[in-house]
Amino acid sequence: MSVPRRRRRLPDEVRAAAVRAVLSLAFTLVGAVVATLSSYAGSWMLTPALMAMGLGVFGTMWCLLEILISRQVAAQRMRPPGSAYPMAGSRTPSEPLAARPFPRPGQSVHRQPQQSVYRQPQQQPHQQPPQPPHQSRVSTPRP
Repeated sequence: MSVPRRRRRLPDEVRAAAVRAVLSLAFTLVGAVVATLSSYAGSWMLTPALMAMGLGVFGTMWCLLEILISRQVAAQRMRPPGSAYPMAGSRTPSEPLAARPFPRPGQSVHRQPQQSVYRQPQQQPHQQPPQPPHQSRVSTPRP
């Protein structure tokens, strides 16, 4: 039996957009229930409830679009430049976490800056190769 893969946690902006969408949907459903009950009772609350429900539908659609856009932005942030797939060309994991030195309280770990895999090495300014010393020719008469 295969072990199911653990799902990654959603990025913060996607989770916040999902919470807003759920709240907007709840607001819309409450407006729908109030509109239905007030239409049965013939109450004056029907008009404000219908307006609230219409705003709720608009807000819910807005939040769903926000979820889609923020998911795309978060996925694009994980991609290396020029790649169509999220994890293409990603670096292999280095040493396991247990093998890394754990800093003591008050101690900072100084790491050497790593050369990015995606950056191209900087080129040195173009220099002319040294020219051999100029030898003057003395024209000699030919026989």
